[in-house]
Amino acid sequence: MKINGNEIRPGNIIEHNGSLWRAVKCNAVKPGKGGAFNQVELKDIRNGTKLNERFRASETVERVRLDQHEYTYLFAEDDMVTLMDSETFEQITVNKDLIGEPAVFLQDGMVVTVESFEGEALSVSLPEHAVFQIVEADAVVKGQTQSSSYKPAVLENGVRILVPPHIESGTRIVVNTSESTYVERAKD
Repeated sequence: MKINGNEIRPGNIIEHNGSLWRAVKCNAVKPGKGGAFNQVELKDIRNGTKLNERFRASETVERVRLDQHEYTYLFAEDDMVTLMDSETFEQITVNKDLIGEPAVFLQDGMVVTVESFEGEALSVSLPEHAVFQIVEADAVVKGQTQSSSYKPAVLENGVRILVPPHIESGTRIVVNTSESTYVERAKD
């Protein structure tokens, strides 16, 4: 779909110079002399390189829509992750780099969203929250509960996280997968 250069917004995917780019930041500039333009910071979807471009209102760019499809996580082997389509049961294998740091929070049967363009997987996103059990938590220091301090704990997948002082070993908690932070005690 063709759009004008001044209609590019953060999060849009555009085709530019033969590559797919995600608009990270956009700044509408109206100089004293000359025509207005949109200063856009772009990030290449495939290799992560950044580019700053100026798009005038008269220029048109191709806006791309990515296909989003839900897959179920099956297993990981080395740096590859195997996912299964929930409807057709077709399996795909993607590199862990498409997931990034949140890959440590993958659990058996977790439903993830895969963004693809023309059949090529470009990114994998996990659910915002996941439930994990604490296997090791430091003891509470007397007087520490009066202030809003946190203590280190280890999740069942080996990830270290900071939790409130009242959380003990064996407690199930909700974790924010994108920020690796404690959200709340699990309600199960």
